[in-house]
Amino acid sequence: MPTCASCKQNHFGMFELKGGFCKKCAAAIEEDTQTRKKRSADLSSRADLAKMVLTTETSSDLVVTERLGIVSAECAFGMNVFKDLFAGVRDVVGGRSDAIQKTLRDSRDVVLQELRVEAYELGADAVIAVSFEYVELSAAGNMVLLVATGTAVKLG
Repeated sequence: MPTCASCKQNHFGMFELKGGFCKKCAAAIEEDTQTRKKRSADLSSRADLAKMVLTTETSSDLVVTERLGIVSAECAFGMNVFKDLFAGVRDVVGGRSDAIQKTLRDSRDVVLQELRVEAYELGADAVIAVSFEYVELSAAGNMVLLVATGTAVKLG
């Protein structure tokens, strides 16, 4: 009998499952996805985003009143064959690889946005002491993992 990947309940007939989930669990997952997208859109419309993420612990114009906890975001991205081919040429002859730099910049934007969303869900006003770590996932081929962490805080 087919089993739902979320609630682990058996279902009669494989057509009752969609993508490995029963209708009830699939609807809950879709609702959660829509809620996260709405929160992300709400957050993107806020005017104070520029000072919401800091790489420093303190700032002269921000007073931290409460630390809510550590927040983190991850982004795994691949370097395709053509980017790698041109990067290899650049490595030999020297120069910058615009394609790889754009991929790194895009992944940084993704993790920062996810960091903001996670902090927003905690009720934070800012994320301080943000750090980035790039990890090469050699077992997965040409994949790189970017992890951003910081401390979600309330401001006074």
